[in-house]
Amino acid sequence: MVGLAVVLGWFRPYETAGATAVATVLVVLLVRELVGRLMRRSNPQMAVAARRLGSVVVALIGGTLTLQALGASPDILLLVIGVLGATILIALREPLGNYGAKFFSEIYTPFKVGDSIRVQGFAGKVIEINAMSTILLSDDEQLISVPNVAMVRDVVVNTSPQAWREITIPVAVASAVDLPTFESELRKSLTKLRTRLDPRFPPFLTTKARSPQSTDVLLTVMLRRPEDRDAITLEVNQRVTEVLQRVRATRA
Repeated sequence: MVGLAVVLGWFRPYETAGATAVATVLVVLLVRELVGRLMRRSNPQMAVAARRLGSVVVALIGGTLTLQALGASPDILLLVIGVLGATILIALREPLGNYGAKFFSEIYTPFKVGDSIRVQGFAGKVIEINAMSTILLSDDEQLISVPNVAMVRDVVVNTSPQAWREITIPVAVASAVDLPTFESELRKSLTKLRTRLDPRFPPFLTTKARSPQSTDVLLTVMLRRPEDRDAITLEVNQRVTEVLQRVRATRA
């Protein structure tokens, strides 16, 4: 009868590989949970894709370390990882491109929900901007889905009246900052720009989303002259940063 010590001796050379495999499984589960929580407010399909991508990356790294512990050649493992990584990036190129374009379009593209725009030969009123596409409602009441990447890559014409006057700046206000105090201080700071802003429309904040960590708001200001757009945008961003730092320091 084979003794326990002999059986343990058989498995002793594989202790490192086994521990690495178990750790990999635990880290995969942890990454799926963390990514799921971080993207719970994002598009569900994008959240699922991100969880899968994170799991695959961790599994590849853990699998590589496990096989290396078993004595496999690291060169072959790196080649396999490279091929799989390239395949994943190619498969997710369009979704990731559209998701990234949404971020840049929110900051740099002068249109919002409710505006009428023209892009790629299509025209309509913007009724939704999601993680993958911008949805337009045409004059004949047809829905048009335009990939977000087109909003960065192609020419977008905002046909809304007086659209050039409006600047919309996204701001993330940490939960440690009192939102009413921030809004009050920001209004005071922006009064120094009143000669360059439209006096009929004072700056205002609109709440976009809330989470335990922060509140996402949109700051809207109306210009007096279109040629001041870049300068005013830079100045307003600087004042937002200064007010956030000052209010946070006051509460600390």
